[in-house]
Amino acid sequence: MKALLQRWFATRPNLEPEQARRLSAWHKLPIISQKSTFDNSRCVVLDVETTGLNLMKDTLISIGAVAVVNGHIVLADSFYVVLQQRESSRKENILVHGISGSVQREGESPVDALLAFLEYLGKDPVVAFHVTFDETMIRRAMREYLGISFKHPWLDLAYVMPSLFPELMHRHRGLDDWALNFNIRNEDRHNAVADALTTAQLLLIAIKVARQVPIFGYFGLRSLERYFRDNSGKG
Repeated sequence: MKALLQRWFATRPNLEPEQARRLSAWHKLPIISQKSTFDNSRCVVLDVETTGLNLMKDTLISIGAVAVVNGHIVLADSFYVVLQQRESSRKENILVHGISGSVQREGESPVDALLAFLEYLGKDPVVAFHVTFDETMIRRAMREYLGISFKHPWLDLAYVMPSLFPELMHRHRGLDDWALNFNIRNEDRHNAVADALTTAQLLLIAIKVARQVPIFGYFGLRSLERYFRDNSGKG
């Protein structure tokens, strides 16, 4: 508990001048218009790998992302980084994501890794599957290493997909279920970029459906997600 409190209430980290300049430049970037549609905007689909599933104690190991630009996946516009770990994660954890102990210890400094991610992301909105986990881990890292509150728009396909395909919602819970249903292959499951690419392909399916109804656009789908989230447990 003491270590957790120290992490949450630690003093603001001291960034080097160049790091502070990069962070300031990111803060000054313009925010995307909520009137943008998927045909004229960019969003970033991401996934993370961590030392475990405990939102309060485990740490962020890697971020993988791919951009969807004007309604198309752009593989050239992708991102991957491993954050340097003080100690390697447990053997059973490494067996899940495949990031070896040596790669973890030799990763990029967390400050520079997160700054690189912010520069890649810009102010474009984020898409993920089961957002709560990814968002919490990234926000914790941003607070700890950059001293910022990472308040950014996130879209959760774990709620969007069943809202668009209600006939499948009781049989499809996880990313693997939805990928299998739409014949999306993932040759490297639990690799952050590979999982982000799978999620991006699901997003394209959601975009295709959204074009047929008056919710076309990131923030339209986000409103649909929130409505489904708020009402899915009601009889």
